[in-house]
Amino acid sequence: MIGCGSLSNGYAVYTCDHCNNYMYVPFTCKSRFCSSCGTKYVLDRADTIARKAINCPHSHITFTIHQDLWSLFQKDRSLLNLLFNAVSSTILSWFYEQNHKENFKPGFISTLHTFGCDLKWNPHIHVLITEGASGNFTPWKKFEVFPYLMLRNRFQTTLLSMLEKHFGKDNFKSLKNHIYKSSKNGFYVHAPKVKSRDIKATVKYVIRYSGKSAMAQSRILNYDGEFVTFWYDRHEDNKRVEEKIHAYDFIKKLIIHIYDKYFNVVRYYGLYARKYKHSNKLFTMMKPYVASLRKQLANWKCRIELYFKHNPLSCPCGHSFHFDYLVQKEYNSS
Repeated sequence: MIGCGSLSNGYAVYTCDHCNNYMYVPFTCKSRFCSSCGTKYVLDRADTIARKAINCPHSHITFTIHQDLWSLFQKDRSLLNLLFNAVSSTILSWFYEQNHKENFKPGFISTLHTFGCDLKWNPHIHVLITEGASGNFTPWKKFEVFPYLMLRNRFQTTLLSMLEKHFGKDNFKSLKNHIYKSSKNGFYVHAPKVKSRDIKATVKYVIRYSGKSAMAQSRILNYDGEFVTFWYDRHEDNKRVEEKIHAYDFIKKLIIHIYDKYFNVVRYYGLYARKYKHSNKLFTMMKPYVASLRKQLANWKCRIELYFKHNPLSCPCGHSFHFDYLVQKEYNSS
């Protein structure tokens, strides 16, 4: 990430046939933790979701867990897969109970966030779900209301059962009983009503941290060579809080949120996971020709032109650069 955009990591060479001028375009790091590459990742992911999204209202649901479980998921990152599985099982099982013969399936996208505004390790799942579902016989049926108490209790029971199976009944029994006693109403599930019905805005909100580092650079107020001062808005009272900590502690808070290589932070379920029986009867939010055009324009040249109003392949002589060759990074075999 630190060397992102450095020529030492390799680069592409572009030349102008008219004046023999040349230009180096360095490779980026492609890391989701990088503030630049992470932004590109989010933009690409938002387009992918928009191409899949069914043209209907969506709800945004957040599934959180008991704080006594946080450390388990930090020590063993493979447990994060159980978190995804528990959420999908909670949602799909409820829809199945509405009509067994129909076996209604909604389309929903789950995104993992591992941190809160203060950078503490706090794994939770954000879900973008259709307010409707497709069944075995019925192409579409509206489901505008989700029973929150049911979601809380079912999610808690499902996740704790999965963890008990993973750790063993004897090893997990005491913690399981403690959580049930302290969370009698289930785990906290937040399902705010999406006012605008604008799925594009909701998508950006839900996946905004899927490809970015845990803290935006704009939140860092000062670094004096030893201590870092940053701010965050506390959720409890929406009050802005400033915190000053040692640089080493600041780095520790950040790097625990770097995901393992190849770990999927965004996952698709139900109607968004694969083609379904009535897929040809439902319309997507983004028209096919628009999706095709956006895909063609999702390259570095077009994006620089769009955001900075400048053609990066324009030569000072008035002509254009064209791709010539690549220079790969040299690795030390020792």
